Amino acid sequence: MLLVTKSTLAATLAWIVSYYGLDAQSPAFAPFSAVVIMYATVYQSVKQSLRYVGAVAAGVAVQAALGFLAGPDLLTFVLVAVIALSIGRTRALGVQGPQVATAAFFAFSTYSSTTDNMTRISQLGQIVLLVLIGCVIGTAVNITIAPPLRYRSAEYSVRILARALCDLTADIHPVLREGAPDAETTARWRERANQSDGLISQARAGLRTAEESIHYNPRRLLKRHRGHLTFQGYETVLNALERTLSQLASLTRSLDQWGQEESEHEYRHFLERYAAFLEAISTIADALSALDEKELGRQTENWDGLVREAQTRRREVAEAAGARSLPLADPTRPYGALVIEATRLMEEIQYTSDTLHSWVRA
Repeated sequence: MLLVTKSTLAATLAWIVSYYGLDAQSPAFAPFSAVVIMYATVYQSVKQSLRYVGAVAAGVAVQAALGFLAGPDLLTFVLVAVIALSIGRTRALGVQGPQVATAAFFAFSTYSSTTDNMTRISQLGQIVLLVLIGCVIGTAVNITIAPPLRYRSAEYSVRILARALCDLTADIHPVLREGAPDAETTARWRERANQSDGLISQARAGLRTAEESIHYNPRRLLKRHRGHLTFQGYETVLNALERTLSQLASLTRSLDQWGQEESEHEYRHFLERYAAFLEAISTIADALSALDEKELGRQTENWDGLVREAQTRRREVAEAAGARSLPLADPTRPYGALVIEATRLMEEIQYTSDTLHSWVRA
């Protein structure tokens, strides 16, 4: 809603300037440009407006150079298309690369419709001017009217991964408590764990948005937002959760390679202890999925007890493995891998807890 409103205002102002102020022949270039560079963050608006103006200027320059040298014939159009499309594929212009060819084609149409060289120069220059006006107005509107400050996107990023960890462990521990899972169940767990890459990408995109939102944003100078000039704490927690999901994916692979033909009755106690450990991990992940920076001090106190509980359950797993003389060294059975994965999972959870405590003290 906010972006639509701001885009509408920017487009209207750009139209007024180009149509009524300049009496331009193609005034639509200005409002179109104002809308194109209206991004979710001020940083992206500034960055993309510079790239967009550069792309349009490059496209018009290609057409002007070839047009005045060879004239507005079909061969010239082919050369303009080849050169403009090649320039548009350079990394420097990013997502605005295709605008080089678009601008060149519009410029070719404008060039072909006129016969006087001075008029052609004026019209081609006007295209660049209109685009520049649209970008300036669009960026100015984005900066001055409720500039987006999306620092809570960092919180949501942590919550996304914590919720994924919570949901998967919450599905695993009840089944393990009942005994060895069947092949279909473990395959489903493994597939879900492997799908976490998409969630990780989504979470990192949210963190990048939060980091970008403070650049060139006048709202960051307000007192209530001064604590969000960096997001190192969020990034550290996000990295730890990413590693935790990776360990969980390894754990599901170990379970999926379970030898179903063996009898698990004598190892039932170990599975029960392991289920209790994963239940403790699920509880911690559920608490992390409700991360709120304003309540971080109180939340870390609650997490301390949950982490201690998980540490106790992890030790019980190791004790159960030793007491039952499990075949930990047998690569065809999952017990040794499960003990190792429990230790690694606990290390990442402890690291996350320590990071949150450091964050609170800071």
